[in-house]
Amino acid sequence: MAALAWLGIPVVAGLVAVLWATWAARPPRATGDGASLAEHQRFKAAMERSTGSQRSSE
Repeated sequence: MAALAWLGIPVVAGLVAVLWATWAARPPRATGDGASLAEHQRFKAAMERSTGSQRSSE
């Protein structure tokens, strides 16, 4: 009976590993959130603008 338990532990661990690998490799879900994309575009535009005072070189 003890030998059966020692054989069962790696089998169960292997099954858990297969399930985890299948879950981790699934394709990402598309959000399709247009408002979020528009907000990101506004953020990028704000970051591209110059916010500091411009010094004239002499």
